Amino acid sequence: MEVVIVPDATAGGELIADGIAGLLRRKPDALLGVATGSTPLPIYEALIAQVKAGSVDASGARIAQLDEYVGLPTGHPESYRSTVLRQVVEPLGLSQDAFMGPDGAAEDVQAACEAYDQALRDAGGVDLQILGIGTDGHIGFNEPCSSLASRTRIKTLTEQTRVDNARFFDNDIEQVPHHVITQGIGTILEARHLVLLATGEGKADAVAQTVEGPVAALVPASALQLHPHATVVVDEAAASKLKLADYFRHTFANKPSWQGI
Repeated sequence: MEVVIVPDATAGGELIADGIAGLLRRKPDALLGVATGSTPLPIYEALIAQVKAGSVDASGARIAQLDEYVGLPTGHPESYRSTVLRQVVEPLGLSQDAFMGPDGAAEDVQAACEAYDQALRDAGGVDLQILGIGTDGHIGFNEPCSSLASRTRIKTLTEQTRVDNARFFDNDIEQVPHHVITQGIGTILEARHLVLLATGEGKADAVAQTVEGPVAALVPASALQLHPHATVVVDEAAASKLKLADYFRHTFANKPSWQGI
């Protein structure tokens, strides 16, 4: 696992966008796994800026969704499909044909989960998966004590998560679905490169447990320690509880230029 400490969220977004741009130059039809929420927005903004400036061609890229609400009608503005289309697919100039995600409106949700897991395999697998992290160490909607071998499946949201997400639903918790489809930890670990971005002091404990703690289902993100190519990018606030922060700074400062992120 590589840990990179950056000054702020903007710097983290630019660093990761540079890595994605490098991937697209090597593999123009790369399958990019994207997360929703506020944390990854600096990544998308920086990548979109590079595309608009003509420094990278993303026209062949494919986009894969990490998770989705269950039960929202197709086209609902707060579905994660709509969010990804609005924040990533359309600004990159891609068509909806370049996008894939689970069907949260399916009558048979379990079948939809299995179908999406298979669709990711059929697409050749995710080349780079962007991840955020919850204050409790969750990735995707894999809450603490999720199986580290789990596949794409339906999960029940905690009440705290529903409260947190109510701001996207006119602050009305009754509008927030109780269930989601999420890629499981086992599914996430099949991506060729995992890139986790964490910002803010509120994520410091979760980052420390993920990077320096034991691999444990209690901290789902700690499963990244098992991956052969995982990059954790954190700002100074999120890195504030890392015991090896100085070492991480030293190794990145002296990293060979040919390695990339």
